Amino acid sequence: MIKGSVLFMCRDNSAMSQMAEAFAKQVAPKDIDVLSAGIEPAKSMEPAAVEVMKEYGIDMSSMQPKAVSDLGILQFDLVVALTGTADDTLPPVSGSPPVVRWVIREARALGEEHADKKETLKQAAGTIRSLVADLFRCGYCEAFLTYKINTDKVIDNIPLGILAHDKNRKIFFFSRGAEKLTGMSAGGVIGRDCHDVFVPRLCGDNCSFCDHDVIPLFEKKCYSTVIPEVRGERKELDVTVVPILDAKSRFQGVVASLADNTPLVSIMREYEGEDAFCGIIGRTNEMRSVFQQIRDLGVYDVPVNISGETGTGKELVARAIHKESTRRDGPFVPINCGALPEGLVESELFGHVKGSFSGAVRDKKGRFELADGGTLFLDEVAELPQSAQVKLLRFLQEGTLEKVGSETPISVNVRIISATNKDLKKEVEKGIFRSDLYYRLNVVPISLPPLRERKSDIPLLVNHFIKRMSAKSGINGITVSNEAMDHLVAYDWPGNVRELQNVLQFLVIKAAAGKTVKVAHLPPEIRGRDVSVAKPRGRRSKLVRETVENALARAGWNKAKAARILGVGRATLYRFLEKHPEIDAGGDDML
Repeated sequence: MIKGSVLFMCRDNSAMSQMAEAFAKQVAPKDIDVLSAGIEPAKSMEPAAVEVMKEYGIDMSSMQPKAVSDLGILQFDLVVALTGTADDTLPPVSGSPPVVRWVIREARALGEEHADKKETLKQAAGTIRSLVADLFRCGYCEAFLTYKINTDKVIDNIPLGILAHDKNRKIFFFSRGAEKLTGMSAGGVIGRDCHDVFVPRLCGDNCSFCDHDVIPLFEKKCYSTVIPEVRGERKELDVTVVPILDAKSRFQGVVASLADNTPLVSIMREYEGEDAFCGIIGRTNEMRSVFQQIRDLGVYDVPVNISGETGTGKELVARAIHKESTRRDGPFVPINCGALPEGLVESELFGHVKGSFSGAVRDKKGRFELADGGTLFLDEVAELPQSAQVKLLRFLQEGTLEKVGSETPISVNVRIISATNKDLKKEVEKGIFRSDLYYRLNVVPISLPPLRERKSDIPLLVNHFIKRMSAKSGINGITVSNEAMDHLVAYDWPGNVRELQNVLQFLVIKAAAGKTVKVAHLPPEIRGRDVSVAKPRGRRSKLVRETVENALARAGWNKAKAARILGVGRATLYRFLEKHPEIDAGGDDML
């Protein structure tokens, strides 16, 4: 015999569904669990219903109305809804079972007279008893349970995770595929708020349920997201969301399918390479290594220290780490420690209470409190005075801080990402920076290369910025001549990407009329640069890494063209690249 659970449900569970449960327990097979519950349970049983059931030899005097959540059942296989009209709205039930509706006249429709209620309930009891008998004896229940079992098998064996939640974000279905993808069990998530289960939110910025007063209106949503799975693995998911509607097309919730795209994304990255990640442009091995570090940090909530020269994009990397982390739904609060007046550093970071110093006319939250639940980015952290370093160390050790003028510790949940353009180790040796704080901040170090060490990224950056700036200014179609690009690649860019960005903004304005950036448009310090690539003479000449990288960048990673620029054969260039795999040659050869 098929095993399963049948739920009889009505509005208040004080009469109708309790009657159905009592009759069903007399005729249902022993392997079928029979229960009843109410959508909005009453405080007590209907006395008239208790009297009516006594005439059938059933004592319901000790029974109490209950909600579905009180039953402790994670999945029902069949729901029988006893309603007064065919239009009554029914909430989704755990397990997403088939729902049969029995429309039966309710006693409360005839007023409060006990005699009238009893007569109506007598008629209802007779109808319910007959329907219950047919349900179990005519094979209907077995057919529904068989359908549910087979449907579950289909859902559990497709290579997708399926979950569904109601209008209040309460999850009522969680497939085996969803369990495998997330590492969570159905028992641990069913009945809980989707936003509490998935931290950060699975929906990210695509949520339609943050405003409970607005009914979502959409036919289908598709988006990609990243979740940290409980086993510490990063999952790249493609999510498809469709609404759940009842028979009257009323919105009841959503069902979402989760497709694990992690293997495909990984293969595509290896095969095609990456030109950008989270707004950071680059395809050299050094930058791809940075991209991978950011991804790896997504599942670890530890302090990170980013080092690099001014203008290398340290804040962009910090924002990318935040965006990829479990804190991405929380705030990202940046602060430049070097720009703070020494007397206000502690107040800005940790806040102050009213009257703590002259001018403190009210309580003020510091950056730590503003970043609660998210990430605090401390740029130029080496500029912090010793007093602030002590308080920062205490926070990293204990997770608490004290506002200026207060002796009451405050707990704040913040991840610290710091950045510096100085060598913190040397600052420690000089006694300027605390060694214990250095080790607390430098749990995961990320070093950003200067632009002069990744010249093959310059054409990518130039094209990216030119396209963005020209679109912003309404001047489309601006290009850079080959000769101008040669000069841009040859320049050393002491101000790194920030300097390049500023120069390109100037060039977009200069080239607006002719639509092409030429050498004449370049600033003098770049225009006067020698861009010739030394060609090796005779057999004693050797290729060197910088020369090869410059030639590849000038040739747009076309190896045949780069070989001609270098004055060597393609085979010679190929042999050199095989011996120097650290050189990013731009993927497959372009003829």
